[in-house]
Amino acid sequence: MRTYAAIASVFATCAVAALSAAPAHAAEYSSALKVRGVQYDAPGRDSNSCTSGNTRDEYLTITNFSRTATVNLRGYAVKDTAGNRFTFTANHYLQPGDYVKLRGGNGTDSDGGNVVYRNNCNFIWNNDRDTIYLVKPGGAAADTHSYTKTANDRDGNGFITFH
Repeated sequence: MRTYAAIASVFATCAVAALSAAPAHAAEYSSALKVRGVQYDAPGRDSNSCTSGNTRDEYLTITNFSRTATVNLRGYAVKDTAGNRFTFTANHYLQPGDYVKLRGGNGTDSDGGNVVYRNNCNFIWNNDRDTIYLVKPGGAAADTHSYTKTANDRDGNGFITFH
């Protein structure tokens, strides 16, 4: 009889732990789109020059983690702590599992090349610390990540992966 009570107690404890963990996981993936990673410190000496600078090498990767839904980026925005903002104004469709690199500098957007350019030669991400906000078209948060160079970039290459 004691054996059954002990087993029932273990199952009850596991069930409570599983239920209490579920809401946190559900909140983490309330949006199909997530910031996969950021090249916050472009290689080389930082220069905002459109012709000779390295702003183009600073990028943010956004991935569609949905297994079935295609998501249009139009209306989504990316911003930082200082209020720098980029809003996707054109249709750009991400199939399930697909990604896009949002690059600084000027260029031609390409669905096939998985790239969108900010058409701005100023850096958006701070090299020491920042917070990245991915915002849905209606203004709700889709994903948020804070980073510091010392805590999150262990190999010092200026790139951090989040998901």
